[in-house]
Amino acid sequence: MKILLWFILLVLCWPLAIALLFLYPIIWLFLLPFRLVGFAVEGVFRFIGALFLLPARILGR
Repeated sequence: MKILLWFILLVLCWPLAIALLFLYPIIWLFLLPFRLVGFAVEGVFRFIGALFLLPARILGR
């Protein structure tokens, strides 16, 4: 999907498409720490949820 959108942008405004082609890896590297923090926070929330649901799972058997 991203490639199709890039080709449409290339037809409409080629300088912007070429700039985006070079800036995309830099933007991806900039956003990588935020993505890793998101995975860590999601893991913590799942762990806390599992801790709270553990007694119900034990009693439910």
